[in-house]
Amino acid sequence: MMEGNSSAASFTPAQQFSIADLVVVVIYFSLNVAVGIWSSCRVNRNTVSGYFLAGRDMAWWPIGASLFASSEGSGLFIGLAGTGAAGGIAVTGFEWNATYALLALAWVFVPVYISSGIVTMPEYLQRRFGGERIRMYLSGLSLLLSIFTKISTDLYSGALFVQVCLGWDLYLSTVLMLVVTGLYTVAGGLAAVIYTDALQTLIMVLGAIVLAVKAFNEIGGYPNLEQAYLKAVPSKIVPNTTCHLPRVDAMHLFRDPVSGDLPWTGMTFGLSIMATWYWCTDQVIVQRSLSAKSLSHAKAGSILASYLKMLPLFVIIMPGMISRVLYPDAVACVDPEECARVCGAAVGCSNIAYPKLVVELMPSGLRGLMIAVMMAALMSSLTSIFNSSSTLFTMDIWRKLRPEASERELLLVGRVVVVVLVALSVVWIPILQSSSGGQLFVYIQAVTSYLAPPVTAVFILAVFWPRANEQGAFWGLMAGLVLGLARMGLELAYPVPRCGVPDRRPWLLAGIHYLHFAVLLCAATGAVVVGGSLLSPPLPPAQLKDLTWWTLSREHPQPSMDGTSQGPPDGSCSATPGSQQPSKAEGPLAATLKEAREPHFWAHVCSVNAVVLMCINIFCYAYFA
Repeated sequence: MMEGNSSAASFTPAQQFSIADLVVVVIYFSLNVAVGIWSSCRVNRNTVSGYFLAGRDMAWWPIGASLFASSEGSGLFIGLAGTGAAGGIAVTGFEWNATYALLALAWVFVPVYISSGIVTMPEYLQRRFGGERIRMYLSGLSLLLSIFTKISTDLYSGALFVQVCLGWDLYLSTVLMLVVTGLYTVAGGLAAVIYTDALQTLIMVLGAIVLAVKAFNEIGGYPNLEQAYLKAVPSKIVPNTTCHLPRVDAMHLFRDPVSGDLPWTGMTFGLSIMATWYWCTDQVIVQRSLSAKSLSHAKAGSILASYLKMLPLFVIIMPGMISRVLYPDAVACVDPEECARVCGAAVGCSNIAYPKLVVELMPSGLRGLMIAVMMAALMSSLTSIFNSSSTLFTMDIWRKLRPEASERELLLVGRVVVVVLVALSVVWIPILQSSSGGQLFVYIQAVTSYLAPPVTAVFILAVFWPRANEQGAFWGLMAGLVLGLARMGLELAYPVPRCGVPDRRPWLLAGIHYLHFAVLLCAATGAVVVGGSLLSPPLPPAQLKDLTWWTLSREHPQPSMDGTSQGPPDGSCSATPGSQQPSKAEGPLAATLKEAREPHFWAHVCSVNAVVLMCINIFCYAYFA
């Protein structure tokens, strides 16, 4: 097609950015700011509950859209398409596995979180186990994970996109995007984030579908994809190696458990552990569900997000593979000098697969829309993370240090935290550029698999095993942290060797896939938690009320805004007779969901939809396995 100018096109845009494109981008951003201002005005954001939980008044559709947009930031757009270009469709498992975790979130975890009346995830563990140290540790860990796996990757990928499309400098693009995003997060709180997310989702999905249709037309439709992909070899190769050849199992979801790049055992078990952490215990995601009007709205939001998560295979991953077919010299380069010239990273250029398609295939005007879409993806995930991270720091760390802090002070601190996070993330970008063979998605998942599994183990035991106590949970988290950091340190010390260089990494790295490591890490943490809990005295039953799945009051009293507990709306007794409801109030944050119970009709609608969704998911898995 355009191999001649493909490498030059990386730093000088192939077609000039037209006036029509510019107009579209300006209109789009103006619309975004307008939605942000409108939604901010709807909720009183000068209270902590208004700023951090959108007044707990969200309907199901913005929640579902926001759950999807928060997880599909530009890091995933670029990362999924890049990994698709490098290795085929197996990476789809990361998206489709989310279905089960999202349903678990709405049906199992959210009822527990609601009845415990919390705002942040570390706060839940503190209520469940008592003591302060777990809450402080988890807040710190969540902030670190935000910087390493979320903010920096999204920033880098968004800036890379701007660089490929407009030819701007990587760091200039980063700073510009930060300014716009930081402004409306700092100003508007969670309501602004969720409503702008809903707008972004609509535009992201429509734009991605248009691009996917054009890409498939370009190679003659879906039936030709497999043959064309297997022939997509760059003209400059490293002699006596096979790393320039596309994977033979590119069109299979399930791959060999030993030699596969994404082994099916890891994609089934290891991935489920990471998905449970991300969808059921991560502040960014759970915060959206906690802002729902009622449990039915939280469930419907999860279902909508799950349906949307079925799309990326067709609108992101396969277009990434097509990008390799059309521009093999740029997207599939293996020669370090050539790669450095094409995209500035010697380890490989698969990350430019998606932006390259946008620049080459989209007509004027639509190209502007797609650039706006990528900015949207970037900004929606960044605003979500900024808001959630500032919530974590303010509610869990700052309030601990200054218990008498006024509400004004808390809101000010929340806004300052956003600025500090941004600065730290920019510093991390150069390290990120060179890691994990240049595949952004692999980097995100690998770091997550070293730090998240211990948290999953502790949350699952906290919710389902009443005997778990603070001693066990704390030492389990510490043991998991040591093991995870040891593996992460090895990874940084021994990066994946470049094409043609023999692999001399220690067996622990080369022999144990990061997804398999996640399973081992989760099991080890669980064993320590169980052992530590059994060796120390159990918690009194009164302290567990409303904090585990087995001790939920099905019609729990609702704490009023001043923190005194009221009876259930209909005056009936709580489901567990004889136990007093502990006061869950922490000042003005005690507003729980308005409807603790669900209307039967909507409960059935949600359940039927959940079953339909699982059937679709299983069918798709079977078809592409």
